[in-house]
Amino acid sequence: MSAPMKFIRREFLQLAAGAAALPALSGFVLAQTDPSRAVRLVVPFPPGGSVDQISRMVQAGLQQRLGTTIIVENKPGASGAIGTAQVAKSPPDGSNWVFVFDTHAMNPFLQTLPFDTEKDLDPVLLIGTAPNVICAHPSRPYRTFADIVAAAKAKPETITYASVGSGSLGHLTGVLLSQRAGVKIVHVPYRGGGPAMNDAIAGHVDLIIASVAVAMPQVAAGRLRAVMQTGKARVGALADVPTALESGFAAFESYAWWGVFTAGGTPKPIIERFRTALVETLREPVLNKQLVENMQITELLAGPEEQRKFLVEQMKQWGPIVREHGIVGE
Repeated sequence: MSAPMKFIRREFLQLAAGAAALPALSGFVLAQTDPSRAVRLVVPFPPGGSVDQISRMVQAGLQQRLGTTIIVENKPGASGAIGTAQVAKSPPDGSNWVFVFDTHAMNPFLQTLPFDTEKDLDPVLLIGTAPNVICAHPSRPYRTFADIVAAAKAKPETITYASVGSGSLGHLTGVLLSQRAGVKIVHVPYRGGGPAMNDAIAGHVDLIIASVAVAMPQVAAGRLRAVMQTGKARVGALADVPTALESGFAAFESYAWWGVFTAGGTPKPIIERFRTALVETLREPVLNKQLVENMQITELLAGPEEQRKFLVEQMKQWGPIVREHGIVGE
């Protein structure tokens, strides 16, 4: 084959490869010029929780950096599985992203999902982690977790605690602490942090076990009383609140976490562009302060491979506990 023919053949193959990639890239590119192709941030929980807060915090920054309309869509239900399924089944073109909470790692053990958690979703970013905190309504007499244990022993199965849903780390934290303390407290699941917190503030439940991120504003305002936290060390904003370790629960830690996924098979350049824009947005001084200082989240901003590894570790750690205690989803 002559040199000119080789050059033409090579150019043709390069063009063909580029054309093959166009369908996968078209959704993300078209979203920049066509409002009907706006990029959606799916929040699989109701408004008011920490996942909803974070997604709305980054909306403007992503819109500016990606040059397209960004829509936050709340799609609650099934401990976050309904909204997550919507993204798992969406075209892998960068037009749909889901912001998940710790329930994402537990849902495969709680219910029959219409998608494969590890195969049908591509990891994008592990935003960060935060310990859970056990809070009581100010009208209740509980000032330490020992007070709760004593009351639960005196009147078994009368003390109630809220969480963001069945199988959430808040729920599992309550289950394990109850087991370790030899008491029974009643779990009241909600469909997200917003509804759970509303009822806790109203005094409809005695306690709430939630991430520091969602509980901190209510504790700071005096609407809830923090009793115990579940990190390895006390977070700065709750310096007077003991950890479970300090309260006699050896080797006990539990952390909420936040991450972003998209449809499986999404081209890496699309994921990388979105991830970069999201990281830059979260590093803006005002947003970073809100995330780290106000919400007390340990910011990780870990990439896809680290997030994939983290998810697998969470599933291995908490999945057996779900099975052992016969916990089922909504």
